Amino acid sequence: MSKAVIASAAVGGAVAALAARQLITWLQRRIMTGTARQVNPPHPWWEPGQKQPMPYPEKFVEIDPAQQQSCYPLVISAYVPRPIAFVSTLDASGGGNLAPFSYTGVFSHDPPIIAVSIVSSSANADGKKDTLANIDATGEFVVNIMSTWFVEAANYTCANFPRGMNEFDEAGLTRIPSKVVKPPRVKESAVHFECKLVHRKEITNKAGKVTTTVVFGEAVLIHCAEGVVNLNGAGEGKPTVDFGALKPLGRLGGNSYAVVGEIFDLPRPDRNFKKT
Repeated sequence: MSKAVIASAAVGGAVAALAARQLITWLQRRIMTGTARQVNPPHPWWEPGQKQPMPYPEKFVEIDPAQQQSCYPLVISAYVPRPIAFVSTLDASGGGNLAPFSYTGVFSHDPPIIAVSIVSSSANADGKKDTLANIDATGEFVVNIMSTWFVEAANYTCANFPRGMNEFDEAGLTRIPSKVVKPPRVKESAVHFECKLVHRKEITNKAGKVTTTVVFGEAVLIHCAEGVVNLNGAGEGKPTVDFGALKPLGRLGGNSYAVVGEIFDLPRPDRNFKKT
């Protein structure tokens, strides 16, 4: 076989490999950024009063938390899916930290209040994870919403980095400045809540040891990428986010995540239906 034929075959193979990689990248991007599928409710024939039994034998196991070696695996696998707060903070000297938390939720919309529950850490002498130490020091944090397209980088920040090491740099994530608070936002995230601390609550176990601290932050400014927000989605001056475009992640048990793949609408019953 001539050298020209061999060279031509090599070039052809390289082109084919490049095309295959581009196709895989395109397919991955379609999967990660495509909108969720709209489906019908699971039981469109249901009528008020009809029973909806669970599809398992009606036998329950009673689990006393006080009798378990640890309730952690049970709680994180049973209370699902949980939203994830990807929290960026700064310490008093400006050193940064970035970490995800799935013990979190929104508690109010007027004003917008987001709570993040931070479990105590034995890795530090003060018993605090860096996120809590930073919030206690500055009273500020940013909650960034995690989406499928950067989940690997976000998940990498879960590693037990020593205090003072910035997870932004280690994970390759990009800082962008906030407008009201000092901690930066995550550029890869499509929604950011700039928060100021309004309350904190320590949770103690039966031995009196602080095991968790819940911080409540008021969202003083919210940023949404143009590709996911409708500024009048629920009417004039009532913005909404398209969660099919946002591709938010939920946390399950173990190392498992969940993504919004199917969406169905189920209107609330008329609140006044019993009066008519």
